[in-house]
Amino acid sequence: MTRVGMTYDLRTDYLEEGYSEEQTAEFDQPATIDAIEETLGSLGYRTDRIGHVRALAKRLVAGDRWDLVFNIAEGLKGFGRESQVPCLLDAYDIPYVFSDPLVLSLTLHKAMAKRVIRDLGIPTPDFAVVEDTGDIAAVSLPYPLFVKPLSEGTGKGINEKSIVRNARELDARCRSLLEAFSQPVLVETYLSGREFTVGIVGTGRKARAIAVMEVILRENAEKGVYSLVNKEYCEQFVDYALLKGEEAERVSAVALAAWRGLECRDGGRLDIRADASGVPHFLEVNPLAGLHPTHSDLPILSALAGVPYRDLLGMIMASAEERIRPGR
Repeated sequence: MTRVGMTYDLRTDYLEEGYSEEQTAEFDQPATIDAIEETLGSLGYRTDRIGHVRALAKRLVAGDRWDLVFNIAEGLKGFGRESQVPCLLDAYDIPYVFSDPLVLSLTLHKAMAKRVIRDLGIPTPDFAVVEDTGDIAAVSLPYPLFVKPLSEGTGKGINEKSIVRNARELDARCRSLLEAFSQPVLVETYLSGREFTVGIVGTGRKARAIAVMEVILRENAEKGVYSLVNKEYCEQFVDYALLKGEEAERVSAVALAAWRGLECRDGGRLDIRADASGVPHFLEVNPLAGLHPTHSDLPILSALAGVPYRDLLGMIMASAEERIRPGR
């Protein structure tokens, strides 16, 4: 029986250390880890909970090894935070599920990822990077603009003030984010069209879109943005709808081109938004997508498409096993 280690960042651990709700928004709840472990067990794997990168380091030094590691650890600080666990596993020649350190570092730095996407000829909003307050006045993109932290997920740093309509609002928002997150700020042309998220399983030519899901904000939601609050309380503020037909194919084509071009692996999710003409644009990719069975976007869209949670994890594991042991 394949022995599978599980690496993750548990939100409650960091809250106990004094970190805030927003700082820990990307980390996992115990229910998520329970669900993954139970599902992997039902698929025939023998699991071993490891935890965060420091726990992994201790286990490795103590001599522990695994046939495969199911890695969803996000890390805490730096552009390489999602790469820390894969780097350690590579050093010890232990295979793992999901993307490698290069991909995880590249995609966490949203501007770097967009530069690659743009070079691949995939539509993405024009953008500028604000490293410090001296860069704000140099932003020359047409308003309205969308402003967010450069390397965060789960809607962190995003709310109704993220859409800015003039230089005064841009200055205020950039200064606020620079102070709050101690990292650069990404400024993009705001796209006024519909917003979608696409679930992907597989690697390279074998990657495929599970489904395209439209994110529809309710009247009582924060307006115009899939924000931290809207995501955290999606049951109150968001409706999700499966997209079908030619439009779904166009959105899927953009997502798959980005997934393959960035060389993401096994499974994940991409955010796509249309411009005023309906042309889908790449916003960002999450190669370590949330896996709570009923609260995370990837399992939600999979369920809408008739793919049970167990089957979703089964396809992800099959992709990893095929990569690691081709021909078996």
